[in-house]
Amino acid sequence: MCEAAAYLLKNGQEELLLSEVDIVEHEGDSLRLVNIFGEQKVIKADIHRLNLVNHKIILIEK
Repeated sequence: MCEAAAYLLKNGQEELLLSEVDIVEHEGDSLRLVNIFGEQKVIKADIHRLNLVNHKIILIEK
């Protein structure tokens, strides 16, 4: 599988936001994350780092 886990970076720590993420879309000043089960999260954040080998999306809040 090629899905990734999305984490929110807070105080230097990665907190799991959503697992099995399939779609990341820009919506205005927010990002919409959708996983393979249809679960969605919308967060005002920027992409801090993508680690494709480890299937990680690291976000930071705006």
